[in-house]
Amino acid sequence: MNKKIKVSFPGSDNDLLAGLLEMPSGEIRAFALFAHCFTCGKDVVAASRIARSLVSSGFAVMRFDFTGLGNSDGDFSNTNFSSNVGDLVKAADFLRSEYDAPALLIGHSLGGTAILHAAHKIPEAQGVVTIGSPADASHVCKQFSVDLDNIQSQGSAVVKLAGRSFTIKKQFLDDIQKASGTSTSSLRKSLLIFHSPRDNVVSINQAEKIYQQAKHPKSFISLGNADHLLTAKEDSEYVAQTIATWSNRIIKEKGMSNPGESQKVRSSEFTQVAKGEVVVEERDHLFSQNIVSDQHTWIADEPVEVGGSNLGPDPYEQLLAALGSCTSMTIRMYANRKKWPVEHIRVRLSHLREHGKDCQRCDSENRQVDVIAREISLTGSLSEEQISRLLEIADRCPVHKTLHGKLVVETKISM
Repeated sequence: MNKKIKVSFPGSDNDLLAGLLEMPSGEIRAFALFAHCFTCGKDVVAASRIARSLVSSGFAVMRFDFTGLGNSDGDFSNTNFSSNVGDLVKAADFLRSEYDAPALLIGHSLGGTAILHAAHKIPEAQGVVTIGSPADASHVCKQFSVDLDNIQSQGSAVVKLAGRSFTIKKQFLDDIQKASGTSTSSLRKSLLIFHSPRDNVVSINQAEKIYQQAKHPKSFISLGNADHLLTAKEDSEYVAQTIATWSNRIIKEKGMSNPGESQKVRSSEFTQVAKGEVVVEERDHLFSQNIVSDQHTWIADEPVEVGGSNLGPDPYEQLLAALGSCTSMTIRMYANRKKWPVEHIRVRLSHLREHGKDCQRCDSENRQVDVIAREISLTGSLSEEQISRLLEIADRCPVHKTLHGKLVVETKISM
């Protein structure tokens, strides 16, 4: 049975912080430190579900309330972004001295931004995960933008955040301005970014900024229709399961606490993925698959209605994604080279099979054909001639050429 241990430790201002350490009953793959979202607490539904799911995958996970929140001591109005970063460093110090230093750092929303800053002061951390996080701490000001003038002129103001009242002082605004920028470019740790295109609190453009600033190894995973707080159980569990799979590659054996023999084998296999190769391996001996390239890790699965767990896109969705992303990239490179005013590109694809009399493209020997419908939407002041040319360019993307060319798959079985 998994263990839950209430812990406490001094924060950055020596206030006593309350935390919860959840540990698996068996061997521990690694310790993880979780940072909750702005003005939330350690028991917010996304944090508790992600922690619980990670524990079931063999991780020990500690989450805690930042100063002045939840069960932790201190006055929230006297805290700021820098003190949150300091609290995270203190939490890592506590784990290091009492158990084992965290190999994984996970942060949700502004907690993810704080994790990016704290990671530089936690040398044992090998992987950093952000979930719906802004690239810059000052982004949080949008949550109380109507009160900014009062805070600046009066020194403080009581603002409503998620239905609760909080006092925000001018020192908080001054601090996040000083902390602008994420230091992501010098992170020197593996980075995994989660973000939903439907997030109406932190735009997915913020995830793009984090990704662009970071150096490899880095990965980005879209959360589909998830909301900012990951209130749907399946969204938080998907995040946790993906983190667990991703960690197979990025956590080195020497950073693990008593890793199991099966985990050692899996890690050694994944580290041998050469550039240009992809390794696919079962994760549940049903339909769920771990997919690893030289720099990235993701999951493939089938929908629940056909026996899968719906942890990731199915094989045909990944095929469509390959063609769609290649199409968009090829159009973008050409438009940029020509300096044409293409503001945005969207490619919508679907797959179907045509049979029998409905199959207008079939010959007499082959009475079915796979059809991929591809609709390209372009935003910008383009002439008819430019649009026609870009349509031609779309058909020249490398994946399109591969699908239309003579394709041979050579297969062998190794034991």
